[in-house]
Amino acid sequence: MINLRDWQQKALEKALQWLTIDRTDKHFLINAAPGAGKTIASCVIANELIERGEIDRVIVIAPRREVVRQWSEDFKHVTGRYMAKVTSQDSYDLDIDVCATWQALSRLQDAMQSICSESRVLVICDEIHHAAVEAAWGESAASGFADARFVLVLTGTPIRSDGAQTVWMAYDSVGAINHPEGGSYTLTYGEAVDLGYCRPTTFHRHNGEFELTLDQGESITVSGEQSGILPEGIERVAGIETALNFYKLACTPLYEKDEITPKLDGFQSSMVEWAGNKLTELRHRMPNAGGLVIAPNIKMANYMVSVIEQLEGEKPLIVHSDLPNSDSKINQFRHTDKRWLVSVGMVTEGVDIKRLRVLVYLPNALTELAFRQANGRVVRTSGHKDDTRAYVVMPSFETFELYARRVEDEMPASARREAPQPRTKVCPSCHAECELNATECPDCGHEFSSSNPNPPRMKPCPDCTALNILSAESCTVCGASFRSRYTISLKEALRDGAIIRGMDFDEDEVSEGEKIAPGMRHRILKSGDEKLIQIVKLLPDESWGRLKGMLSD
Repeated sequence: MINLRDWQQKALEKALQWLTIDRTDKHFLINAAPGAGKTIASCVIANELIERGEIDRVIVIAPRREVVRQWSEDFKHVTGRYMAKVTSQDSYDLDIDVCATWQALSRLQDAMQSICSESRVLVICDEIHHAAVEAAWGESAASGFADARFVLVLTGTPIRSDGAQTVWMAYDSVGAINHPEGGSYTLTYGEAVDLGYCRPTTFHRHNGEFELTLDQGESITVSGEQSGILPEGIERVAGIETALNFYKLACTPLYEKDEITPKLDGFQSSMVEWAGNKLTELRHRMPNAGGLVIAPNIKMANYMVSVIEQLEGEKPLIVHSDLPNSDSKINQFRHTDKRWLVSVGMVTEGVDIKRLRVLVYLPNALTELAFRQANGRVVRTSGHKDDTRAYVVMPSFETFELYARRVEDEMPASARREAPQPRTKVCPSCHAECELNATECPDCGHEFSSSNPNPPRMKPCPDCTALNILSAESCTVCGASFRSRYTISLKEALRDGAIIRGMDFDEDEVSEGEKIAPGMRHRILKSGDEKLIQIVKLLPDESWGRLKGMLSD
C-alpha cells in the first residue's frame, strides 16, 4: 500500500473519473510543483488502470537518463512491474513497460506507433514543455502516440522559454495551458509549501560591484542595478559590450597571479562563503543537508570546485556531460552526506535529491523555466519533521529578481519570513534534540563533528571595528554596509569565451575547438577534397568545438 498525499489521492480520483467514466478526452494533465510527488501519483494512476483492466502497457517519456532511472525504480515500487530503461545510447526491448528519454523518442517513433495500435497503452509524458508542437520531439510524440488509449501529461513548470506550444495542450491568449478543468489537476508551488509538501524558498540576492579596469587606465563600475557605460574616446574592443554585462562578470573566474589559484576575495567566493555558512546552519537541523552549484560551463564548474575546496577543505563532486558515470556520481551524492555537488546541465528537472537545501545559481540559460526548475531541486521535503528552508544564492540583477518575486508571490505570507537561527541541533543517529554547542548526544552518545571543518573567515567593520563573517553584507553591530567592489581587468573579462566573426562562443567551445582544430585541419588538407578544404579556410579554430557538438547531437 502506498500512503498518498491528499493532493495525490484527489488527482487519482479525478484522473480515473475523466479517463474511465467521463471519457470526454484521453488526455489528463497534472500540473504540480517540482518536488510535490508527480511521479508517485502517476505510477498509482497507472497501477489502478492496470488493475481495472483498462490498459496493458505503460510507456513513460522523461527528460534525462537519471530521471528515467528514477521512474523505473518508482514504477517497480508502486506496481511491482519491471520497467525497461531506454536512452539515446541504449539498445531496447519494447515488449514490456518502457521509460525512454525524449531524445530517444525520435528513433522509437515507428515502434511506439506500432505498440499503441496493437495494445492498450497509457503514455506518461513527463515535463511536457520538451515537446513543442513544431519541434522534432513534439512531432515524434504526436505521431508515435496518436493511437495511445490514455495520455497522462505532467508538468511542474508549464512555461517554454521560446513561447512554442506543446503537443496535446491548448493555450489561452496569454500563453497559459487551457486544458478543461475536469481533465486536469493543479497544485501550485505556494499550495505545496502551505501543505508542507515542499519547503519554502529564501532568495539571497548577492550584491556586488565590479570595477572594470580598461587598458587605457580608465575604470567602469558595473552592478546589477548599474550597467557599465563605456567612456567617450575609449577604443571599442571586440566583445567589450558583452564584458560590461553584470551577469557575465559574475560568471567570470578570477585567479591569483599564478593563473591557477582562485581568488578567495572574488564575487563567486563570497557567494560560496555565504551559501556554505547557511548550509552549516541548516545541517544543525538536517545533518545531511547538501548544496548544489549550477555552473554555466565546464570551466566555471571546475573553478567553483576549487573555490569550495579552498574555503571548506572538502572537494565537492562534479558532474557534466564530458565526465564518465555522471549519473552514478549523482546517485552517490544522493546517498552520502557530502556537502556540495557542482553541475553543468546534469541536475535538472525531475532529478530527485531530497537532501539538497542550498543552491548557488550561475546558469547558462537565463529563462524563467530554467530558474523554476533549478529552484525545484532544493524544495523537496524529507518528511513531516523537516523544518528546514530552501535557499537560492544568486547574483542580484533584474532578470533573476523578476523570477524570484514571482515565486515569492506564490508562497503564503507566513512562508516568506526568514527562518530564525536554530537553537538546537538534531542527532544524526537517534534524531534527539540536543544543545547547539553539544559535543555528544546525551541520549545515544553520538559524537558531533564540525559541520564545516573550516571556521568562517572574519572581517572588521570599517566604522566600529566589530568582526563579521567575510560574506556579511552589513555590520551586525552598527549596521554599516559592506557592499563589496570587485576589481577585474578588461583582459580577465574578455577571456571567458570568444566572439569571432560575429559569433559568440563560450569557453568550453573555444577550448575544445583549439584542441581539435589542428589535427582536423591536417587531415582535411591531406585529403585533397577541395570543398572540405574551402570550409576549413572559412572556419576559425575556435568554432570547431561547436561543430563537433552539432555533429555528435
